[in-house]
Amino acid sequence: MLTIGLVVAVCGAVPAAHADEPGPLFRLVDTAAQRLLTADPVAASKWVDGGQIVDPARVGQVLDAVGADARTRGIDEAYVRRAFENQIHATEGIQFTRFGQWKFDPAVAPTAAPDLSQSRTAIDGFNETMVAEMAAQWGVLRGAGCRVALDEARASVIAQRALDPLYDRALDVATGSYCG
Repeated sequence: MLTIGLVVAVCGAVPAAHADEPGPLFRLVDTAAQRLLTADPVAASKWVDGGQIVDPARVGQVLDAVGADARTRGIDEAYVRRAFENQIHATEGIQFTRFGQWKFDPAVAPTAAPDLSQSRTAIDGFNETMVAEMAAQWGVLRGAGCRVALDEARASVIAQRALDPLYDRALDVATGSYCG
C-alpha cells in the first residue's frame, strides 16, 4: 500500500518524462493517473475528519466545470461528463478500498492528513489539463485507432508510474469510455 507521504510526493512531483511518449493519448492518460493518485491523500483527509467518500455536491461542481470547459472547447459535453464520472467512480473506489483496509488494520490508518483543499486544487488542475487534452486529441478519441492508442498509453503510464494492481484497475475504469 502506498503511504500517504509517498502519494503526496508523487502527486506533486514533476510529471513523467514525455520525451518518449508512446502516442497521442499519453498525456491524457498520464494526467488521469495523476488525478487518481490524489485518492490516497483525499481518503486520509476524509478518514481523519470523518468525511464521506461520496460527495454529491463536489461531484456536481466537477461535472459542471468540465462540462462548461468542454462546451468552450467545442467538444461533446456528454462525452466529457461521462469520462469524468468514470474518473470519479475510480477515485471513490480507491478511497473505499483504503477505508476498508484501515478498518481491518487500524494501526495503519492515518492519524493526520493534508488539507483537503490542497488535493482539490490539484484535482481541478488535472481536470483542466484532461479536458484540454481531450479537445486536442478529439480526432484520435473518436477515430478507429483509439483503442490501440489508449492501450499503448495505459501500458506506458502504468509502467512509468509503477502503478500497483489497485491503481492499474482504477486507471482502466477511469479511461474506459475514452474510445466510445
